[in-house]
Amino acid sequence: MTEKILVVDDELNMRLVLKALLNKEGYDVATASDGVEALKVLKSGGVEVVVTDLKMPKLDGVGLLERVIRDYPSTPVIIITAHGTIATAVDTLKKGAFDYITKPFERDELKNTIHKAIRTRRLNDEELLVSPDDIDRQGIIGSSEPMLKIYDTIKRVAPTPTTVLISGETGTGKDLIAYAIHRNSPRRDNPFVKINCAAISENLIESELFGYEKGAFTGAVSTKPGRFELADKGTLFLDEVGEIPRDMQVKLLRVIQDHEFERVGGLRTIKVDVRLIAATNRNLLQDVKDGRFREDLYYRFNVFPTHLPPLRERREDILPLADYFIEKFNSKLDREVKHIDSRVKDILVSYDWPGNIRELENLIERIVLMAGGDTIIFEDIPPEWKSAAEAISLSQKAGQKRPFKDFVKSHMEEVEKQSIIQCLEEVGGNVTKAAQRLGLSRKGLQLKMIKYNLRK
Repeated sequence: MTEKILVVDDELNMRLVLKALLNKEGYDVATASDGVEALKVLKSGGVEVVVTDLKMPKLDGVGLLERVIRDYPSTPVIIITAHGTIATAVDTLKKGAFDYITKPFERDELKNTIHKAIRTRRLNDEELLVSPDDIDRQGIIGSSEPMLKIYDTIKRVAPTPTTVLISGETGTGKDLIAYAIHRNSPRRDNPFVKINCAAISENLIESELFGYEKGAFTGAVSTKPGRFELADKGTLFLDEVGEIPRDMQVKLLRVIQDHEFERVGGLRTIKVDVRLIAATNRNLLQDVKDGRFREDLYYRFNVFPTHLPPLRERREDILPLADYFIEKFNSKLDREVKHIDSRVKDILVSYDWPGNIRELENLIERIVLMAGGDTIIFEDIPPEWKSAAEAISLSQKAGQKRPFKDFVKSHMEEVEKQSIIQCLEEVGGNVTKAAQRLGLSRKGLQLKMIKYNLRK
Protein backbone atom coordinates (compact mmCIF):
# COMPACT_ATOMS: atom_id res chain seq x y z
CA MET A 1 0.00 0.00 0.00
CA THR A 2 1.47 3.37 -1.08
CA GLU A 3 1.06 6.16 1.46
CA LYS A 4 -0.88 9.18 0.20
CA ILE A 5 0.50 12.63 1.03
CA LEU A 6 -1.53 15.81 0.53
CA VAL A 7 0.58 18.87 -0.41
CA VAL A 8 -1.16 22.23 0.01
CA ASP A 9 0.47 25.41 -1.32
CA ASP A 10 -0.78 28.34 -3.39
CA GLU A 11 2.49 28.44 -5.37
CA LEU A 12 2.38 26.07 -8.34
CA ASN A 13 6.17 25.68 -8.45
CA MET A 14 6.31 24.63 -4.80
CA ARG A 15 3.55 22.06 -5.35
CA LEU A 16 5.42 20.64 -8.35
CA VAL A 17 8.75 20.49 -6.46
CA LEU A 18 7.22 18.76 -3.44
CA LYS A 19 5.24 16.36 -5.62
CA ALA A 20 8.36 15.38 -7.56
CA LEU A 21 10.42 14.89 -4.39
CA LEU A 22 7.77 12.79 -2.68
CA ASN A 23 6.97 10.75 -5.79
CA LYS A 24 10.65 9.88 -5.96
CA GLU A 25 10.43 8.60 -2.38
CA GLY A 26 7.59 6.27 -3.40
CA TYR A 27 4.64 8.27 -2.06
CA ASP A 28 1.32 8.88 -3.81
CA VAL A 29 0.92 12.68 -3.84
CA ALA A 30 -2.26 14.75 -4.09
CA THR A 31 -2.06 18.55 -4.31
CA ALA A 32 -4.29 21.49 -3.47
CA SER A 33 -3.83 25.25 -3.98
CA ASP A 34 -5.57 26.32 -0.74
CA GLY A 35 -7.24 24.99 2.41
CA VAL A 36 -10.73 24.78 0.88
CA GLU A 37 -9.50 22.59 -1.97
CA ALA A 38 -7.49 20.52 0.53
CA LEU A 39 -10.63 19.74 2.56
CA LYS A 40 -12.25 18.28 -0.56
CA VAL A 41 -9.26 15.97 -1.05
CA LEU A 42 -9.35 14.96 2.61
CA LYS A 43 -13.04 14.12 2.36
CA SER A 44 -12.31 11.65 -0.45
CA GLY A 45 -10.22 9.67 2.08
CA GLY A 46 -6.89 7.90 2.18
CA VAL A 47 -4.66 10.84 3.13
CA GLU A 48 -1.92 9.77 5.58
CA VAL A 49 -0.17 13.15 6.08
CA VAL A 50 -0.91 16.77 5.19
CA VAL A 51 1.98 19.08 4.23
CA THR A 52 0.74 22.66 4.05
CA ASP A 53 2.01 26.19 3.59
CA LEU A 54 0.95 28.80 6.14
CA LYS A 55 -0.06 31.73 3.95
CA MET A 56 -2.75 30.88 1.39
CA PRO A 57 -5.98 32.48 0.09
CA LYS A 58 -9.51 31.38 1.11
CA LEU A 59 -8.38 29.12 3.99
CA ASP A 60 -4.81 29.46 5.26
CA GLY A 61 -2.57 26.85 6.91
CA VAL A 62 -3.72 27.63 10.44
CA GLY A 63 -7.38 27.36 9.44
CA LEU A 64 -6.72 24.09 7.62
CA LEU A 65 -4.86 22.75 10.68
CA GLU A 66 -7.85 23.51 12.91
CA ARG A 67 -10.23 21.72 10.53
CA VAL A 68 -7.95 18.66 10.25
CA ILE A 69 -7.61 18.43 14.04
CA ARG A 70 -11.38 18.63 14.38
CA ASP A 71 -12.46 16.33 11.53
CA TYR A 72 -9.39 14.10 10.93
CA PRO A 73 -7.65 13.98 14.33
CA SER A 74 -5.38 11.04 13.46
CA THR A 75 -3.91 12.79 10.37
CA PRO A 76 -0.57 14.55 11.10
CA VAL A 77 -0.14 18.08 9.71
CA ILE A 78 3.33 19.35 8.75
CA ILE A 79 3.68 23.11 8.30
CA ILE A 80 5.91 24.67 5.64
CA THR A 81 7.16 28.06 6.73
CA ALA A 82 9.55 30.80 5.69
CA HIS A 83 12.10 32.06 8.21
CA GLY A 84 9.99 35.16 8.84
CA THR A 85 7.05 33.09 10.09
CA ILE A 86 8.85 30.56 12.31
CA ALA A 87 7.19 32.04 15.41
CA THR A 88 3.79 31.37 13.84
CA ALA A 89 4.87 27.83 12.93
CA VAL A 90 5.93 27.17 16.52
CA ASP A 91 2.51 28.39 17.63
CA THR A 92 0.87 25.85 15.30
CA LEU A 93 2.80 23.07 17.07
CA LYS A 94 1.16 24.16 20.31
CA LYS A 95 -2.20 24.01 18.54
CA GLY A 96 -1.59 20.45 17.39
CA ALA A 97 0.56 20.49 14.23
CA PHE A 98 2.89 17.51 14.04
CA ASP A 99 6.00 19.45 12.97
CA TYR A 100 7.24 22.20 10.67
CA ILE A 101 9.98 22.60 8.05
CA THR A 102 11.51 25.88 6.89
CA LYS A 103 12.11 27.14 3.37
CA PRO A 104 14.53 26.43 1.83
CA PHE A 105 14.39 22.86 3.12
CA GLU A 106 16.68 19.94 2.48
CA ARG A 107 15.36 16.76 0.92
CA ASP A 108 16.47 14.60 3.88
CA GLU A 109 14.69 16.90 6.35
CA LEU A 110 11.43 16.63 4.42
CA LYS A 111 11.80 12.87 3.98
CA ASN A 112 12.59 12.25 7.66
CA THR A 113 9.75 14.46 8.89
CA ILE A 114 7.16 12.72 6.70
CA HIS A 115 8.49 9.26 7.59
CA LYS A 116 8.23 10.15 11.27
CA ALA A 117 4.68 11.48 10.80
CA ILE A 118 3.53 8.30 9.03
CA ARG A 119 5.10 6.08 11.68
CA THR A 120 3.52 8.15 14.45
CA ARG A 121 0.12 7.91 12.79
CA ARG A 122 0.42 4.12 12.49
CA LEU A 123 1.30 3.84 16.18
CA ASN A 124 -1.44 6.29 17.13
CA ASP A 125 -3.95 4.22 15.17
CA GLU A 126 -3.59 1.58 17.87
CA GLU A 127 -5.17 4.03 20.31
CA LEU A 128 -8.68 5.44 20.30
CA LEU A 129 -8.64 8.87 18.68
CA VAL A 130 -11.66 11.19 18.78
CA SER A 131 -12.15 14.86 18.06
CA PRO A 132 -10.74 17.21 20.73
CA ASP A 133 -14.24 18.72 21.05
CA ASP A 134 -15.49 15.31 22.23
CA ILE A 135 -12.70 14.66 24.72
CA ASP A 136 -13.37 15.42 28.36
CA ARG A 137 -13.94 13.29 31.42
CA GLN A 138 -17.64 13.00 30.65
CA GLY A 139 -16.89 12.28 26.98
CA ILE A 140 -15.04 9.01 27.59
CA ILE A 141 -17.36 6.14 26.72
CA GLY A 142 -18.03 3.70 29.54
CA SER A 143 -19.99 3.36 32.76
CA SER A 144 -18.59 0.05 34.04
CA GLU A 145 -17.04 -0.21 37.49
CA PRO A 146 -13.45 -0.09 36.16
CA MET A 147 -14.23 3.08 34.19
CA LEU A 148 -15.90 4.73 37.17
CA LYS A 149 -12.61 4.23 39.00
CA ILE A 150 -10.77 5.85 36.08
CA TYR A 151 -13.12 8.86 36.24
CA ASP A 152 -12.42 9.16 39.94
CA THR A 153 -8.69 9.02 39.23
CA ILE A 154 -8.99 11.85 36.71
CA LYS A 155 -10.99 13.91 39.17
CA ARG A 156 -8.40 13.47 41.94
CA VAL A 157 -5.18 13.87 39.97
CA ALA A 158 -6.09 16.46 37.31
CA PRO A 159 -5.97 19.56 39.59
CA THR A 160 -2.48 18.66 40.86
CA PRO A 161 0.97 19.01 39.19
CA THR A 162 1.69 15.33 39.96
CA THR A 163 3.35 13.16 37.31
CA VAL A 164 1.03 10.38 36.10
CA LEU A 165 1.99 7.00 34.62
CA ILE A 166 -0.80 5.34 32.62
CA SER A 167 -0.34 1.65 31.89
CA GLY A 168 -2.51 -0.57 29.74
CA GLU A 169 -2.62 -2.77 26.67
CA THR A 170 -2.39 -1.36 23.17
CA GLY A 171 -5.71 0.05 22.01
CA THR A 172 -7.23 0.80 25.42
CA GLY A 173 -7.28 4.59 24.94
CA LYS A 174 -4.36 5.85 27.02
CA ASP A 175 -4.19 9.02 24.88
CA LEU A 176 -7.77 9.75 25.78
CA ILE A 177 -7.15 9.53 29.52
CA ALA A 178 -4.01 11.70 29.29
CA TYR A 179 -5.89 14.41 27.44
CA ALA A 180 -8.80 14.21 29.89
CA ILE A 181 -6.38 14.82 32.77
CA HIS A 182 -5.04 17.88 30.95
CA ARG A 183 -8.51 19.18 30.07
CA ASN A 184 -9.58 19.02 33.71
CA SER A 185 -6.41 20.65 35.05
CA PRO A 186 -5.52 24.32 35.70
CA ARG A 187 -3.30 24.03 32.59
CA ARG A 188 -6.24 23.34 30.27
CA ASP A 189 -5.78 26.61 28.33
CA ASN A 190 -2.08 25.94 27.74
CA PRO A 191 -0.48 23.47 25.30
CA PHE A 192 -1.01 19.72 25.41
CA VAL A 193 2.01 18.36 23.55
CA LYS A 194 2.41 14.70 22.71
CA ILE A 195 5.38 12.68 21.52
CA ASN A 196 5.25 8.98 20.71
CA CYS A 197 8.66 7.75 21.85
CA ALA A 198 8.31 4.52 19.85
CA ALA A 199 7.96 6.49 16.60
CA ILE A 200 11.25 8.40 16.94
CA SER A 201 14.58 6.80 16.05
CA GLU A 202 17.27 6.72 18.73
CA ASN A 203 19.45 9.32 17.03
CA LEU A 204 16.58 11.84 16.82
CA ILE A 205 14.90 11.47 20.21
CA GLU A 206 17.13 14.05 21.94
CA SER A 207 16.49 16.77 19.36
CA GLU A 208 12.76 15.99 19.40
CA LEU A 209 12.55 16.36 23.17
CA PHE A 210 14.94 19.26 23.71
CA GLY A 211 15.23 20.96 20.31
CA TYR A 212 18.42 22.03 18.55
CA GLU A 213 20.41 25.09 17.50
CA LYS A 214 21.14 26.04 13.91
CA GLY A 215 24.15 24.11 12.63
CA ALA A 216 24.06 21.54 15.47
CA PHE A 217 24.14 18.74 12.89
CA THR A 218 23.71 18.21 9.15
CA GLY A 219 20.25 19.36 8.16
CA ALA A 220 19.82 21.73 11.12
CA VAL A 221 19.28 24.79 8.91
CA SER A 222 17.55 26.77 11.66
CA THR A 223 17.04 26.73 15.41
CA LYS A 224 14.11 24.56 16.48
CA PRO A 225 12.45 24.21 19.91
CA GLY A 226 11.79 20.73 21.31
CA ARG A 227 8.65 19.29 22.87
CA PHE A 228 9.59 20.39 26.37
CA GLU A 229 9.76 24.03 25.26
CA LEU A 230 6.50 23.77 23.34
CA ALA A 231 4.76 22.34 26.41
CA ASP A 232 5.92 25.11 28.77
CA LYS A 233 3.11 25.99 31.23
CA GLY A 234 1.14 23.06 29.83
CA THR A 235 1.28 19.25 29.71
CA LEU A 236 3.77 16.98 27.95
CA PHE A 237 2.48 13.48 27.17
CA LEU A 238 5.25 10.91 26.65
CA ASP A 239 3.53 7.99 24.94
CA GLU A 240 5.30 4.58 24.93
CA VAL A 241 7.85 5.94 27.40
CA GLY A 242 9.34 2.47 27.84
CA GLU A 243 10.86 2.78 24.35
CA ILE A 244 13.19 5.66 25.29
CA PRO A 245 16.83 4.54 24.84
CA ARG A 246 18.73 4.03 28.07
CA ASP A 247 21.36 6.70 27.35
CA MET A 248 18.56 9.26 26.87
CA GLN A 249 16.95 8.26 30.14
CA VAL A 250 19.77 10.00 32.08
CA LYS A 251 19.12 13.32 30.29
CA LEU A 252 15.38 12.97 30.75
CA LEU A 253 15.85 12.35 34.46
CA ARG A 254 17.79 15.59 34.81
CA VAL A 255 15.02 17.60 33.13
CA ILE A 256 12.37 16.07 35.39
CA GLN A 257 14.46 16.83 38.49
CA ASP A 258 15.77 20.31 37.60
CA HIS A 259 13.15 21.57 35.09
CA GLU A 260 15.93 22.77 32.78
CA PHE A 261 17.93 21.61 29.76
CA GLU A 262 20.01 22.78 26.80
CA ARG A 263 19.11 22.36 23.16
CA VAL A 264 21.30 20.07 21.08
CA GLY A 265 24.31 22.17 20.08
CA GLY A 266 23.30 24.94 22.48
CA LEU A 267 24.90 26.45 25.58
CA ARG A 268 22.00 28.41 27.04
CA THR A 269 20.08 26.68 29.82
CA ILE A 270 16.32 26.78 29.27
CA LYS A 271 13.93 26.50 32.22
CA VAL A 272 10.42 25.09 31.74
CA ASP A 273 7.29 24.46 33.77
CA VAL A 274 5.83 21.24 32.39
CA ARG A 275 3.38 18.72 33.83
CA LEU A 276 4.35 15.20 32.71
CA ILE A 277 2.02 12.33 31.83
CA ALA A 278 3.59 9.11 30.57
CA ALA A 279 2.03 5.97 29.13
CA THR A 280 3.27 2.48 28.39
CA ASN A 281 2.02 -0.95 27.36
CA ARG A 282 5.17 -2.53 28.82
CA ASN A 283 5.85 -3.79 32.32
CA LEU A 284 8.30 -1.05 33.30
CA LEU A 285 9.11 -2.64 36.65
CA GLN A 286 10.20 -5.79 34.83
CA ASP A 287 12.23 -3.61 32.45
CA VAL A 288 13.95 -2.12 35.51
CA LYS A 289 14.83 -5.62 36.73
CA ASP A 290 16.11 -6.53 33.25
CA GLY A 291 18.26 -3.40 33.09
CA ARG A 292 16.35 -1.81 30.19
CA PHE A 293 14.89 1.05 32.20
CA ARG A 294 16.52 3.13 34.91
CA GLU A 295 15.09 2.54 38.36
CA ASP A 296 15.39 6.21 39.41
CA LEU A 297 13.52 7.34 36.27
CA TYR A 298 10.85 4.69 36.83
CA TYR A 299 10.06 6.07 40.27
CA ARG A 300 10.00 9.62 38.89
CA PHE A 301 7.28 8.57 36.44
CA ASN A 302 5.47 6.25 38.83
CA VAL A 303 4.40 9.00 41.26
CA PHE A 304 0.72 8.41 40.48
CA PRO A 305 0.26 5.13 38.60
CA THR A 306 -3.08 4.30 37.02
CA HIS A 307 -4.00 1.23 34.98
CA LEU A 308 -6.46 1.38 32.10
CA PRO A 309 -8.31 -1.96 31.93
CA PRO A 310 -8.65 -3.91 28.67
CA LEU A 311 -12.06 -4.08 27.03
CA ARG A 312 -12.60 -7.71 28.07
CA GLU A 313 -12.59 -6.55 31.72
CA ARG A 314 -15.36 -4.01 31.13
CA ARG A 315 -17.79 -5.81 28.86
CA GLU A 316 -20.66 -3.55 29.91
CA ASP A 317 -18.99 -0.82 27.83
CA ILE A 318 -18.79 -2.81 24.59
CA LEU A 319 -22.29 -2.07 23.29
CA PRO A 320 -22.21 1.66 24.24
CA LEU A 321 -18.87 1.89 22.41
CA ALA A 322 -20.34 0.07 19.42
CA ASP A 323 -23.24 2.55 19.35
CA TYR A 324 -20.77 5.44 19.52
CA PHE A 325 -18.77 4.08 16.58
CA ILE A 326 -21.94 3.41 14.56
CA GLU A 327 -22.88 7.07 14.94
CA LYS A 328 -19.33 8.12 14.03
CA PHE A 329 -19.21 6.01 10.87
CA ASN A 330 -22.76 6.87 9.86
CA SER A 331 -21.54 10.44 9.58
CA LYS A 332 -18.23 9.55 7.94
CA LEU A 333 -19.62 7.04 5.42
CA ASP A 334 -23.01 8.71 4.90
CA ARG A 335 -24.94 5.69 6.19
CA GLU A 336 -28.06 5.38 8.37
CA VAL A 337 -27.46 2.34 10.58
CA LYS A 338 -29.50 2.64 13.79
CA HIS A 339 -29.73 -0.77 15.48
CA ILE A 340 -27.79 -3.96 16.24
CA ASP A 341 -29.50 -7.34 16.06
CA SER A 342 -29.52 -9.28 19.36
CA ARG A 343 -27.48 -12.14 17.85
CA VAL A 344 -24.76 -9.71 16.79
CA LYS A 345 -24.83 -8.09 20.24
CA ASP A 346 -24.15 -11.48 21.82
CA ILE A 347 -21.14 -11.99 19.56
CA LEU A 348 -19.72 -8.53 20.36
CA VAL A 349 -20.10 -8.98 24.11
CA SER A 350 -18.71 -12.54 24.12
CA TYR A 351 -15.50 -11.75 22.23
CA ASP A 352 -12.34 -10.95 24.24
CA TRP A 353 -11.10 -8.13 21.96
CA PRO A 354 -7.31 -8.62 22.10
CA GLY A 355 -6.96 -5.39 20.08
CA ASN A 356 -9.25 -3.60 22.52
CA ILE A 357 -11.16 -0.47 21.46
CA ARG A 358 -9.27 -0.03 18.22
CA GLU A 359 -10.22 -3.54 17.10
CA LEU A 360 -13.88 -2.87 17.92
CA GLU A 361 -13.73 0.41 16.01
CA ASN A 362 -12.27 -1.29 12.93
CA LEU A 363 -14.94 -3.99 12.97
CA ILE A 364 -17.82 -1.53 13.35
CA GLU A 365 -16.50 0.55 10.44
CA ARG A 366 -16.49 -2.57 8.21
CA ILE A 367 -19.97 -3.59 9.35
CA VAL A 368 -21.49 -0.11 8.86
CA LEU A 369 -19.99 0.01 5.37
CA MET A 370 -21.43 -3.42 4.46
CA ALA A 371 -24.80 -3.18 6.25
CA GLY A 372 -27.76 -3.64 3.91
CA GLY A 373 -30.31 -1.82 6.05
CA ASP A 374 -30.74 0.26 9.19
CA THR A 375 -30.10 -2.76 11.45
CA ILE A 376 -26.83 -4.69 11.70
CA ILE A 377 -27.67 -8.38 11.30
CA PHE A 378 -25.61 -11.57 11.32
CA GLU A 379 -25.27 -11.52 7.52
CA ASP A 380 -23.49 -8.14 7.72
CA ILE A 381 -20.64 -9.58 9.79
CA PRO A 382 -17.34 -10.13 7.90
CA PRO A 383 -16.89 -13.75 6.73
CA GLU A 384 -14.08 -14.62 9.15
CA TRP A 385 -16.38 -13.81 12.09
CA LYS A 386 -19.30 -15.89 10.85
CA SER A 387 -17.65 -19.30 11.25
CA ALA A 388 -16.74 -18.54 14.86
CA ALA A 389 -20.24 -17.24 15.60
CA GLU A 390 -21.86 -20.32 14.07
CA ALA A 391 -19.57 -22.60 16.09
CA ILE A 392 -20.55 -20.74 19.26
CA SER A 393 -24.25 -21.21 18.42
CA LEU A 394 -23.78 -24.96 17.84
CA SER A 395 -21.94 -25.35 21.13
CA GLN A 396 -24.79 -23.65 22.98
CA LYS A 397 -27.37 -25.92 21.37
CA ALA A 398 -25.30 -29.00 22.15
CA GLY A 399 -24.84 -27.90 25.75
CA GLN A 400 -21.07 -28.06 25.47
CA LYS A 401 -19.45 -28.58 28.86
CA ARG A 402 -16.36 -26.56 28.05
CA PRO A 403 -16.58 -23.05 29.61
CA PHE A 404 -18.31 -20.75 27.13
CA LYS A 405 -15.65 -18.02 27.48
CA ASP A 406 -12.86 -20.47 26.64
CA PHE A 407 -14.81 -21.82 23.68
CA VAL A 408 -15.36 -18.32 22.28
CA LYS A 409 -11.72 -17.41 22.79
CA SER A 410 -10.39 -20.49 20.97
CA HIS A 411 -12.64 -19.95 17.96
CA MET A 412 -11.92 -16.23 17.75
CA GLU A 413 -8.20 -16.95 17.90
CA GLU A 414 -8.60 -19.37 15.01
CA VAL A 415 -10.44 -16.64 13.07
CA GLU A 416 -7.59 -14.23 13.78
CA LYS A 417 -4.96 -16.79 12.76
CA GLN A 418 -6.68 -17.57 9.45
CA SER A 419 -7.09 -13.85 8.71
CA ILE A 420 -3.36 -13.31 9.23
CA ILE A 421 -2.46 -16.30 7.04
CA GLN A 422 -4.73 -15.09 4.24
CA CYS A 423 -3.41 -11.53 4.42
CA LEU A 424 0.23 -12.68 4.39
CA GLU A 425 -0.47 -14.80 1.32
CA GLU A 426 -2.09 -11.84 -0.47
CA VAL A 427 0.97 -9.60 0.09
CA GLY A 428 3.56 -12.26 -0.66
CA GLY A 429 4.68 -12.62 2.96
CA ASN A 430 5.50 -8.91 3.40
CA VAL A 431 4.96 -8.34 7.13
CA THR A 432 4.90 -4.55 6.87
CA LYS A 433 2.18 -4.54 4.20
CA ALA A 434 0.18 -7.21 6.05
CA ALA A 435 0.33 -5.16 9.26
CA GLN A 436 -0.98 -2.11 7.38
CA ARG A 437 -3.89 -4.09 5.93
CA LEU A 438 -4.79 -5.61 9.29
CA GLY A 439 -4.58 -2.29 11.14
CA LEU A 440 -1.73 -3.48 13.37
CA SER A 441 1.75 -2.22 14.09
CA ARG A 442 4.53 -4.29 12.53
CA LYS A 443 5.65 -5.36 16.00
CA GLY A 444 2.08 -6.29 16.95
CA LEU A 445 1.72 -8.52 13.90
CA GLN A 446 5.08 -10.17 14.56
CA LEU A 447 3.97 -11.02 18.11
CA LYS A 448 0.75 -12.59 16.78
CA MET A 449 2.76 -14.55 14.20
CA ILE A 450 4.91 -15.93 17.01
CA LYS A 451 1.79 -16.75 19.02
CA TYR A 452 0.27 -18.72 16.14
CA ASN A 453 3.60 -20.26 15.04
CA LEU A 454 3.50 -18.52 11.66
CA ARG A 455 7.12 -17.39 11.55
CA LYS A 456 9.33 -19.11 9.00
